[in-house]
Order: sequence, then C-alpha cells, then structure tokens
Amino acid sequence: MEKKLLLITVSIITNLVFTIHILYRNSTTWNPTWTSRAAIEAEDAASVSCSGHGRAYVDGIGVLGGKQPSCECNNCYTGKDCSILLSDCPVNANSGDPLFLEPFWMRQAESSAALVSGWHRMSYIYQDGTYMSEALETVIRKLHSVVGNAVTDNRFVIFGSGSTQLLAAAVHALSLTNSSSSGPARLLASVPYYAMYKEQAEFFDSVHLKFEGDAFAWKNSERNDNTTQVIEVVTSPNNPDGKLKRAVLDGPNVKTIHDYAYYWPYFSPITVPADEDLSLFSLSKTTGHAGSRFGWGLVKDKTVYENMKRYITLSSMGVSRTTQLHVLQLLNVVVRDGGDNIFHFGHETLKKRWETLNKVLSLSTRFSLQKIKPEYCNYFKKVRDFTPSYAWVKCERPGDANCYEIFREAKITGRDGKVFGSEESFVRLSLIRSQDDFDHLIDMLKKLVLHEGVEAHSI
Repeated sequence: MEKKLLLITVSIITNLVFTIHILYRNSTTWNPTWTSRAAIEAEDAASVSCSGHGRAYVDGIGVLGGKQPSCECNNCYTGKDCSILLSDCPVNANSGDPLFLEPFWMRQAESSAALVSGWHRMSYIYQDGTYMSEALETVIRKLHSVVGNAVTDNRFVIFGSGSTQLLAAAVHALSLTNSSSSGPARLLASVPYYAMYKEQAEFFDSVHLKFEGDAFAWKNSERNDNTTQVIEVVTSPNNPDGKLKRAVLDGPNVKTIHDYAYYWPYFSPITVPADEDLSLFSLSKTTGHAGSRFGWGLVKDKTVYENMKRYITLSSMGVSRTTQLHVLQLLNVVVRDGGDNIFHFGHETLKKRWETLNKVLSLSTRFSLQKIKPEYCNYFKKVRDFTPSYAWVKCERPGDANCYEIFREAKITGRDGKVFGSEESFVRLSLIRSQDDFDHLIDMLKKLVLHEGVEAHSI
C-alpha cells in the first residue's frame, strides 16, 4: 500500500513539473536565450567575405532553405564568391546609392546593430497616440545641434518614407494654401534641378499644382505677376552640381521648400545653420542607408505641418516602426561622438575620390568639372573644398552635343544633363557608390582621356 502511494505521489510531482515547464515555455515570461538564433544568423551572414566584392545578407537567396546566405556581387563582379571581374563591363555611375559609407558601418557592427523581437511595436501607434517615435525626434534634434546645419527650435519635426514622400507632402500642403483665382500654384526650381520635382508634379497631376520649370526663367518672364501662387524648391547643396543655392523668387505669393539632403560635412562646408520655414532631410545622405526609406522635415508653420502630417497619414499611416527603431540606433551611433567618426571618414573618402578624379580630368581638354570656391566650415573649423556627391561634367567640344552618349559609348553610364533641365552637353557621374564602382569609373575615364592623345604615364 505504501509503495503504491509512493508511486502515485511521484507521478503527481512529475506531471506537475512537466505542466509547469510547458506553461513556462509558452508564456510571455522572459527567456534570455531567445536572441541566440537571430544573433547566430546575423554573424553567419557577416562572416561571408564574398572576396571583398559583394555582401551576404540575412534575407538573401538560399536562407529559407536553411543554407548559408549567398553572395550578392558588386557591379561587374560575378562568381559564387564574387571573385571574377567581368571584362568590358559598363560602369554604373548613374545611381546615387551612398555605399561609400558601408565600410564605416561594418566597423560599427556591434554598436549599430538592432535586434528586433517578433512582437516589436505591433500597434499602429506609439503610446502617445502618434506615428512618430519621441526618442527618434529627440536624437534628430541633437544631430542638427552637433552638426550645426539646421535650427530646430520652434519647428515641428515630421517623418516620411524618405525625402521623396516628404517632398510630395510639402508640395501638397503648400498648394492647399493657394488663395489665387488664377489657377493652380506653379512649382519651380532653378536649373540644373533634381528631376524628381518635375516627375512627381507631372505624375500626381494635381489640379492644385503645375510644374513650370526654371525659377530664373519665371522671374524674368511676364508670367511673374506677383499674384500667381508659386512654390520654389531650393536644393542646397544642389543635385547635380553640389553648389550651395538660395531662393531665386520672393514676395507674398512665393512659398519655398528647402531640400537639404546633401547639407552634411561629407559633401559641403557647413557655413550656417539652415533657418527656414520648411526644410527636408534624408537618412540616405546622412548615414548612407538609402534602402531604409526614411526622411524628416523641419516645419515652422503649424497649418503646413498639419497638412503634411495628414498627407503622410492617409498615404502610409506614418513610417514603419521597425524602420524608426533602426534609424534611432544608427543616429545614436552618429551623435555619440558629435559625428566625429562618421563625418571624418566620409569626408576623407570623398576628398580622396575628388583628388583622383581631378588628376585624371585635369589632363583633358575635352571634359571639364564644376568649380566651387572653398568656404569656411563651422563643423570642421577650417576652410575646406566642396566634395560633392556627383561630378557635373561638361563636354567642351562643339561636336560632342550629347555628353551622356559620349560617356555611354565609353561604357560609363551617367545621367543625362537634360534630365536636370540643363543642356545635353552635361552628364552627371555618381561618386558615392562602392569603392569597386569608383575604381572602375576611374579606369574607364583614364581610357577615355587617353583617346585624346594624353600619354599614359601622365595619368
């Protein structure tokens, strides 16, 4: 009888232990080992070298099959480990992918990593009822303070899916304030201008807005009657030529959007803090993370801010909460040392690239580069050269009518000058892609310059 009672007791205890174990495993009780698998997968992808000419990613091809992620090769490289350089491969100097900052972030692997739980921010909104992370807004304001490139006091901060969405929101908000009876507001930008301004306006085809082209042409035309509502977009530093620009138009009928995507120490001296009614910035050119699709605006007028917010709410219900977490982690790395590490790294990288490019094209009489006078930089505390994202190249020969085609025939794909409202004698070449892309570009440019009769040992 005692033996039977003992067996029953042991059985009950065993079942209780098993039940508690099951409940624990399936409860929301903290389990400190849940990050292990994700960390192993991330380290596994990072360990794939791809011969230094590509990258493997945790969401790459083959991962779902339980295999190690495969290499995604840089332009003109192929093979399982990206070790094969394709001969006679065209250079991609068209895209503005800011991959020149990738080596910096690889060095910051630990501090920049953000592990996302499966239940992270599942709600549409944050606890305060908004679509914006309060912590991220705080670090953005701190970023501008340490860099000194924008005034954030008495400004509303608004997030968007890249400055592309914010531009559309800003144009929409300002066009709604059109009190003129003379038709839609006119959207203008001085030549050469970023093509997206024209493309967006024509694509959305709003009854409130019409793209009108060059701001200088408008200023000197009879249509400039000081009553027609005008929205001018000022890109500074400018895309494509990297120059600091100011508004061309003024008056009570003029509203201005300032696109400061490139106003960072990599590309330009920080001469003064931007102190405008409406300024736009992009993570793409701040940290290099173009694929994260994040941007922000600084807006002084509350009505304009509310109209922009409504546009973003109705079109996307804000920016992905996971993206905001990622951006918060990245910007915390940037502001941690006042931006010293990343801005010095980026500036030195572009400085060397411009020195190399100038050395090659200085031997040419056929091609010329934009010239910008050095200015004092409040961030670096010295007079410095501009190191723009793009080379704005002019074909000087009268017979070279289409500069884009001249370069395309030389297997260099740039962006046609006419896309920017300029002449076909210009072509834009991107200098901010990967080191492989830049090295390949320089090799092809040397061949092109050699065709002018320049001796090889001079280059």
